[in-house]
Amino acid sequence: MNPIGLVFTLVASAFLLILPKRLAVIPLLMGALYMTRTPALELGPAHFTLVQILVSVGILRAMSKGERIAGGMNRVDLFLTLWAIWLIGSSIVHTSDAWVFRVGMVWTHLGSYFLLRIYVKDTEDVMCLFKDLCIVLVPLTVLMLLEKATGKNLFAILGGVEEVATFRNGHFRAAGPFAHPILAGTVGATCFPMALHLWKRHRKYALLGIFSAGGIVFASTSSGPIMMVLFILFGLILWKVRNRLPAIRGFALIAVVALDAIMKDPVYFLMARIDISGGSTGYHRAQLIRSSIEHLDEWWLAGTDYTRHWMATGIYANDHHTDITNHLLGIGVMGGMPLMFLYIMVLVAAFGTVGRALRESESTSIEHGFLIWTLGAILFGHVMNFLSIFLFDQSVVFFYLILACIAAVDNPSAITVPKQSVGRITQSRYVAVKVNKAKEGIGQQKSHSQWHATRRVNFSAKICWPRRLNPLLSNSFEALPFDDVASAQSRVKCRMHYFPFLKSTPRLFKHEISFCHHR
Repeated sequence: MNPIGLVFTLVASAFLLILPKRLAVIPLLMGALYMTRTPALELGPAHFTLVQILVSVGILRAMSKGERIAGGMNRVDLFLTLWAIWLIGSSIVHTSDAWVFRVGMVWTHLGSYFLLRIYVKDTEDVMCLFKDLCIVLVPLTVLMLLEKATGKNLFAILGGVEEVATFRNGHFRAAGPFAHPILAGTVGATCFPMALHLWKRHRKYALLGIFSAGGIVFASTSSGPIMMVLFILFGLILWKVRNRLPAIRGFALIAVVALDAIMKDPVYFLMARIDISGGSTGYHRAQLIRSSIEHLDEWWLAGTDYTRHWMATGIYANDHHTDITNHLLGIGVMGGMPLMFLYIMVLVAAFGTVGRALRESESTSIEHGFLIWTLGAILFGHVMNFLSIFLFDQSVVFFYLILACIAAVDNPSAITVPKQSVGRITQSRYVAVKVNKAKEGIGQQKSHSQWHATRRVNFSAKICWPRRLNPLLSNSFEALPFDDVASAQSRVKCRMHYFPFLKSTPRLFKHEISFCHHR
């Protein structure tokens, strides 16, 4: 083992054991960000990377301290476990040593996912993780920008990566500790919307994260990560029209079918026309999909060990395979259509979790809902990015980080109420007013004491969509003192008059205003 790698492994393992639960995930993420995939420990035919060692240490910590997954198992956990079982089971129809590689792959994928599920348990953990990543990424960004400028990869001293950066069309493509520039850019594209989400409440963290994540995407000089960022931004824009999302999905499906009908080539050949960074190989990716369909009989059941004849070119690392630049197709090559189906069900279950959490967030703060939407947009970006790259190195940890965060925000205990909220407002469509009453006492000390009651006005969801135009419909609205329900109703109507709801105002006044008394 490289001496630097040995020291890094020991330090990261020690911190993983002693850090508080909320920070225990940081050593794992730093191991994925700052160490290459070169084996850190070799035991016979098994070669363990740093991420696999940290997963082992994390599982030992969880078992010794009795730490469990918050909220229990969910559908994503179930499908991912079934995926891992089939991945190992299907090795019997492959080469004799295939099971060794697949066990290591399961240990990385499944182990890192469940470790993240244990240590990222609620919304507060997710927000802290966003801020921590904005800081952790800074040194990596600086090193990758330096690599792009000079063409020398300083991570080469750790082994596992080339010392000279890839040069194409007059530009160096920085990869850092990752196996390919696209994989490095994928990590940056994953973290970029995390920084954007912090813009409103944590501006300094957001600026730092935008520079870091954006710098990684820029240094990678790859169209895939850039397109991933654009898809994520498109998903974030849809937040404004989230109530019309089913119609948008239907329109997108109709558009795809129409394009496939009028185009000479299949619709997925649209990616062959995309070239943002210069020199992109979109045609190779489209032709790969076509070839996999033409040779479906070779791999549909349990995968195949030979794909070199699918394409005109291969890869220097393996004489038996072509360059599989498609994540779902790469999984299919390893375990056939059943393995691909189970992985697709993982994605379907994750999107289903996002949808369910969004529906439940209607009774909480709008900030919580937008956090869920942001995670869904990142997942959407990953799915689109799967068409251009196979996550075969430590960058896959960040994909499972998103799945773990989605499970965390869906946890019933994940919902937190802002400190400035009045009482415990559990529905964002409520208007809260505070009632102060003087309580007469026998002694002088009790004569000026007060007790507070919270009264809520419930409006329908349809008339409360433009909440930002009216301070009364904000969770952070400061309650006003009233003596009785009648005066509170009058005051609410007066405020509605001066802060109109545009077209919804007449409907609001026609709606029956009801109060519920809470002590």
